[in-house]
Amino acid sequence: MAATGPSSTETLERVRAGLAARYRRERRFRLFGAASAILGLLFVLMLFVSIFSNGYSAFWQTQVKLDIYFDPEVIDPGATGEPQVIGKANFDKVVRGALYDLFPDVSGRQERRDLKRLVSAGAGFELREQVLADPALVGQTRTLWLPADDEVDMLVKGYIDRDLPEASRRLKDRQIAWIDALAEKGLVERQFNAAFFTTGDSREPELAGIGGAIKGSFFMLVVTLILSFPLGVAAAVYLEEFAPKNRWVDLIEVNINNLAAVPSIVFGLLGLAVFINFFGLPRSAPVVGGLVLTLMTLPTVIIASRAAIKSVPPSVREAALGVGASAMQTVFHHVIPLAMPGMLTGAIIGMARALGESAPLLMIGMIAFIVEVPETPLDPATALPVQIYLWADSPERAFVERTSAAIIVLLAFLLVMNGLAIWMRKKFERRW
Repeated sequence: MAATGPSSTETLERVRAGLAARYRRERRFRLFGAASAILGLLFVLMLFVSIFSNGYSAFWQTQVKLDIYFDPEVIDPGATGEPQVIGKANFDKVVRGALYDLFPDVSGRQERRDLKRLVSAGAGFELREQVLADPALVGQTRTLWLPADDEVDMLVKGYIDRDLPEASRRLKDRQIAWIDALAEKGLVERQFNAAFFTTGDSREPELAGIGGAIKGSFFMLVVTLILSFPLGVAAAVYLEEFAPKNRWVDLIEVNINNLAAVPSIVFGLLGLAVFINFFGLPRSAPVVGGLVLTLMTLPTVIIASRAAIKSVPPSVREAALGVGASAMQTVFHHVIPLAMPGMLTGAIIGMARALGESAPLLMIGMIAFIVEVPETPLDPATALPVQIYLWADSPERAFVERTSAAIIVLLAFLLVMNGLAIWMRKKFERRW
């Protein structure tokens, strides 16, 4: 008796069951993909929330309003008006005098020390700079806002719990009482911390700023852009348009691709050995950092430039050659102008990577404590990611705040640079 196959109804049921199982697998795959994306976004959101919640308050600094009497007997007893004499004056005594006038009942030595600690240790330096800039202030009384101590700043911002026992916090009960008394008189305010963007590093958190780090990073990026972009574009043009196809060129191309994956600290070791030890360039100088970052950025610029050149259709070259243009004219008059948006995009992405690097800069000494804001690329300087690294190692709560604020500034620069690269690609990209 002949065997009978499955009926059409059974076949249809099997097909439907198989389709249902396939659709379930597809739905599970979509669900897993969406969950992965959401999980990644949550982690990024948690990172940004943590950074902003810890750092946004650093853009405001607690200030204390004092009536400062620039006592001639303290600043310039001989009325010489010479900067050397004024620069050696005890301006801390001037600040103490203004505080003692507000609290005349404070008499003990320890109480007076505690009272003096309400104002930043750098307040005297600010007064010195003002008098040196305008010696006519000597003998006058001016109402000035001076930075409060970092512990006072943390108390005003709510980072110090008032309800803790006195032994568990650095501010004493009487200091908190003095701060409250000043606040009731309107002599304590939180003001925009412009000095954070203009000053260099400091041992005092309330005086520390990223101005020197920003300027050092700027000098390094300028050096990196000036060197890496022309060299990278020239190498890409040669490899794509003029280099012969042989094993030596293939070896160069493979090594360029490999260099793009080399850890950045290796470039720092190379810079230390070549630029500092061999050529004798100054340590901690932005020009050396720019040279090191150029070595690190070159492979990225070359690869991006080659991809941009490859994207130019062959018909453009053929049309130029067909009307009598030479190979050089074809490249420089037609290919490079059309590939330039992609080249610039690659260069900006390379600059953004260089801006966030710290490991190679640590190897060439840019981890040094630099107070002065650099004026030239040869002056000692630090960079923004290195400044973040230095502050992250400091135990004071105020430095935690400034570390997060510096990260916010660095992320803002990176977002702007990547946004600029995306805008340029969309603006000048041509569809073929």
